Amino acid sequence: MRYRVTHHTEYSYGERVPLCHNVIRLRPRDTAFQTCATHELTISPLPADRREHVDFFGNHVTWVAIQEPHNRLKVSTISEIDVIPGNAPADPKSSAWQSPAWDQVKNSVANRRDPDGLAAQEYSFDSPYVMRGPELAEFARPSFPPGAPLLPAILNLTNRIFHEFTFDTGATTIGTPILEVLHHRHGVCQDFAHLQIGCLRSLGLPARYVSGYVVTKPPPGQPRLMGADASHAWISAYVPDHGWIDFDPTNGLIPNGEHITIAWARDYDDLSPVKGVITGGHRHSLNFSVDIEPIASPAKSETDGNKQPKTEV
Repeated sequence: MRYRVTHHTEYSYGERVPLCHNVIRLRPRDTAFQTCATHELTISPLPADRREHVDFFGNHVTWVAIQEPHNRLKVSTISEIDVIPGNAPADPKSSAWQSPAWDQVKNSVANRRDPDGLAAQEYSFDSPYVMRGPELAEFARPSFPPGAPLLPAILNLTNRIFHEFTFDTGATTIGTPILEVLHHRHGVCQDFAHLQIGCLRSLGLPARYVSGYVVTKPPPGQPRLMGADASHAWISAYVPDHGWIDFDPTNGLIPNGEHITIAWARDYDDLSPVKGVITGGHRHSLNFSVDIEPIASPAKSETDGNKQPKTEV
């Protein structure tokens, strides 16, 4: 499926800001399971300097400097992305789910010196928002009995977080420690992703943070609400013979064609969508909206002049 994603971010300042520098990570990645066909980034006021690069983790980054007084900063993107189902085995009962035992994987990854093994090891250590600890390992332990296959064990932990925790937008902030999330059992997708990553790393397993979007479905007979979608976060775990497999603890599932990846890294601190510094400004407010719409497939569009009607999910 091809999706068009429109993402608007607007900062409003209490006083005029004479100068700001910002780092923007909003261009979807090209992966084995998605391709960013087009991407347009618009910034207002117009930056005096703008530079593009790819960061350590392979994410697309735009750096901008705005050097004129302004009361508002607007960052808007329009992207079209082709997405196909991921590489996880479709049927959890199939033989493909008989992955190596998790404790065997832990030991093998720790001792590997090939490029894939070393790349996976980077995601086994502490990071700014995810600190390993015995409480996280203890919470994960029921999903990881000795000798349990890795894929089913991670999916079991994913489902436990989904069923045992409450999605609550008012319960946490960006700085809420994951142990507090574990104790109170409330949070948002970012918290649940950090929690699952912390659990896996505390057992010695590599896991990384993934940011992006998830396609929402309206109730039967109801139109899709414009702007009702939002940024999302989930995790990716390293599974030998399968590579990196995504898991979504907020929704208790394995992403399969309805998640759009923007970036991945150690945790949220590495890939905030818009981050920067300003001079002045006093207090500020933030408003954002995301709209995801399925559009005609590229092959279909080329044959009929892009005049196919939009479909609803």
